[in-house]
Amino acid sequence: MRILFLTHAFNSLSQRLFVELKKLGHVVSVEFDINDTVASQAVELFQPELIIAPFLKRAIAEDIWRKHNCLIVHPGIRGDRGPSALDWAIVNNETHWGVTILQANSEMDAGDIWATGEFTMRRASKASLYHLEVTEAVVEAVLLAVSRFQGGTFTPEPVDYANPAIQGRLQPLMLQPTRAIDWQQDNTAIILRKIRSADGFPGVADELYGRKLFIYDAQPEHSLRGKAGEIIARCGGSICRATIDGAIWIGHLRDKSASHPFKLPACMVLETEIADLPEIIADKDTGYQDIWYEQEADVGYLHFPFYNGAMSTQQCQRLLQAYQQACRQNTKVIVLMGGPDYWSNGMHLNLIEASDSPADESWCNINAIDDLAMEIINTESQLTIAALQGNAGAGGVFLARAADAVWAREGIILNPHYKDMGNLYGSEYWTYLLPHYTTEENARHITQARLPMGTDEALAVGLVDAVFTNNFSEFIQTIKQQALEMATDSGYARRLQQKKRQRQIDEKQKPLAEYRQQELARMKQNFYGFDPSYHIARYNFVYKVPKSRTPMTIALHRRKNADLQID
Repeated sequence: MRILFLTHAFNSLSQRLFVELKKLGHVVSVEFDINDTVASQAVELFQPELIIAPFLKRAIAEDIWRKHNCLIVHPGIRGDRGPSALDWAIVNNETHWGVTILQANSEMDAGDIWATGEFTMRRASKASLYHLEVTEAVVEAVLLAVSRFQGGTFTPEPVDYANPAIQGRLQPLMLQPTRAIDWQQDNTAIILRKIRSADGFPGVADELYGRKLFIYDAQPEHSLRGKAGEIIARCGGSICRATIDGAIWIGHLRDKSASHPFKLPACMVLETEIADLPEIIADKDTGYQDIWYEQEADVGYLHFPFYNGAMSTQQCQRLLQAYQQACRQNTKVIVLMGGPDYWSNGMHLNLIEASDSPADESWCNINAIDDLAMEIINTESQLTIAALQGNAGAGGVFLARAADAVWAREGIILNPHYKDMGNLYGSEYWTYLLPHYTTEENARHITQARLPMGTDEALAVGLVDAVFTNNFSEFIQTIKQQALEMATDSGYARRLQQKKRQRQIDEKQKPLAEYRQQELARMKQNFYGFDPSYHIARYNFVYKVPKSRTPMTIALHRRKNADLQID
């Protein structure tokens, strides 16, 4: 079928649906919901058989939904309505939640039901739930709805609030008074739910040192205690704030009245106010952990769940130190785990934008990532695995490919290209790594196509070496089992020796330093050259400047000579 996406943005959920539907042979085109005129024009150009709205912030125009079948993705259970579905589910401490695929009509979220999905609620942020449980439930429900639509015999179910099975209700937009934290009354669990309900957007409005700020990225503290509401410690870029029954770590803050009014590490936002605060070193019992190591038998696991997958210069340097320490342990295999939401998305654009010289900080950041990639490539003491639990983008994809093996959870999305960020050339030794794993034609597609890639395609073109279950807990267990088998395999010593020998051959043919020099020469032009495209694209990304048009790479209907035939 010809399926048109009307969406506010091409977010991770939209990308996953785009990949899954194309895999089934559908022709999928995307139009950003800029205004009714643009949306109507897209419909006229593409003549879709079905319209899907995976991520909308307003209603579809009546002249569209009356003439075309439009399915709305709503992150709420049957009967739930309103723009803050997941927010309310977290604040209300729901144990189970779901998603609903609705027919668009004159009332928001009130149309007939085409399909539903359910999941168990984790104690996690809204963004994390959206990336994992919501996404998986939506994919299953949308594919079912599309199948039912194609079959032509299914009748969608009207919402009947008299039916006791309909548990959802109309919920208003959640405003800041509902999220407001009373530090003298709310316990740690309540505070965490409030912050998690707003993580990603809009944050929880609060006051610190007389400043009005927005709070994000909260984690529980297990040991430290203090007077409720007070800031009692710092760890890395995070601050610890006491509650009536414990304490929490706050990783990120936003001061919308500051010169850089976007999310930044809490210690950076409050640099002057917390100068005298004690700083602690994170361990398993205390502190804000964004890097940690654990070992089971002959396998070491290095975790780095950086917020939103962004890796700053300092984080790369700390991760390099942690990796070097891991290499010194008595193990045979090192597994680079990343985080559950993201493995890595490369450079930290927010911190680059907030620096005194974005060009200089970009240069420092890419060199820090390259240092880490080089260390992984040159590891001779162990075999290395990149275990992609979550999505990866830009430099994060090629950093993963630096490992001896890349294992991915089925359903994650890779964006192995830099060009959408102002035609960045990219580094992380991709010009050395890709020829080892794929063809020249595939390498060109990987770096030039600017399209999201599912795990099936990533496996076919050599970006990953194995794909395992999309069930998160099962994936972790599979990784541990497979890594242990690699460590105890009778051919381990031979494989390690072969790896060393191949690296020596490669180095003689063309040193890694030469690949890096050539890549960074191109990057230097991106950062310091006459073309400001990268700096403009980074600014627009960080400040969330709305798109004025849909990129031609995904707006198939706006391309001349586009292939609109169904495979």
